Amino acid sequence: MSVITPADFAALAVGDVVAERQFTLTRDSLVRYAGASGDFNTIHYRDDIARSVGLEGVLAHGMLTMGFAIQPVLEWLGDPALIDDYQVRFTRPVYVDGETGAEVSVSAKIGQLDAEAGTARVDLVVTAAGQTVLGKSQIRIHAPVAALQAP
Repeated sequence: MSVITPADFAALAVGDVVAERQFTLTRDSLVRYAGASGDFNTIHYRDDIARSVGLEGVLAHGMLTMGFAIQPVLEWLGDPALIDDYQVRFTRPVYVDGETGAEVSVSAKIGQLDAEAGTARVDLVVTAAGQTVLGKSQIRIHAPVAALQAP
């Protein structure tokens, strides 16, 4: 995959993959996120409680998964101020095994482009265990000012 920088905004095309990455979530990740966010819902760290409410086991916080999913795009852009909007739909839980954790894959590609306005929509495909876990994951970005002023 070639890296397309924001300065190359004019060179973007619909379908360009701009970022890809895999993340490993562990139970330690969940505990740390719970402490940082203040979300201590027991379904995020106790298998017995998670199963008692009909889940397959402990699952990752949705906002943690959402945060991981945008990270590759942030790294590609290099400037979070270029993001105008970020939305997802939570479609499936990410179960985090106590021993092996969970692998989450993210692929980001240009889904829509308005070169004249200097804006684009980046579509994310976010999967875990071979299934999409975030649906309609879209990030709206704008070009750096310097890229819009280039002749």
